[in-house]
Amino acid sequence: MDALELLLNRHSNPRLIEPAPAGEQLDTIFKAGLRAPDHGALTPWEFIVFEGEQRTLLGDILANATQAKGEAEETIEKARNAPLRAPMVIAVVAKVKEHNKVPRLEQELSAGCALMAMQMASLALGFNGIWRTGWFSFDRGVHQALSLAETDQIVGFLYLGTAQVAVRQLPERDPAPFVRYFGK
Repeated sequence: MDALELLLNRHSNPRLIEPAPAGEQLDTIFKAGLRAPDHGALTPWEFIVFEGEQRTLLGDILANATQAKGEAEETIEKARNAPLRAPMVIAVVAKVKEHNKVPRLEQELSAGCALMAMQMASLALGFNGIWRTGWFSFDRGVHQALSLAETDQIVGFLYLGTAQVAVRQLPERDPAPFVRYFGK
């Protein structure tokens, strides 16, 4: 798929089945993530892969966090089953480093760019996925269960697999309402 066509037609797909990317394809996806803008060459990212039974372990982590919030059993079970909606889930973490020229936000944005690049690479390879965040990304209990440092921040969970169904084509957007030329 042409790169511009890919960017202009990107669409998340929440209905994912086997297979997920593996081997060289998965390595290519990670390499795309590693090309994200990275001021100071800090490489402020970590990619935590959950596949097979590890998705169940991630579901337990999410369920425990949901239970700790005092949510209803139905909500707890929904959280437990969330990672099973795709054959692979990758938690993308901003590994924020103290730096006098590269603030925290810039490093988190870099990790977000890495996630987007990985999703786009997945699409280019014939897979699909969806970027999910939600409150789990900010929950300290989830962070502790994933052995993250206090300064780390989950920027999202990239659910990957093969599209089970085709998604409807999104309408083209006119950029004019979103663009302002300064001084004009």
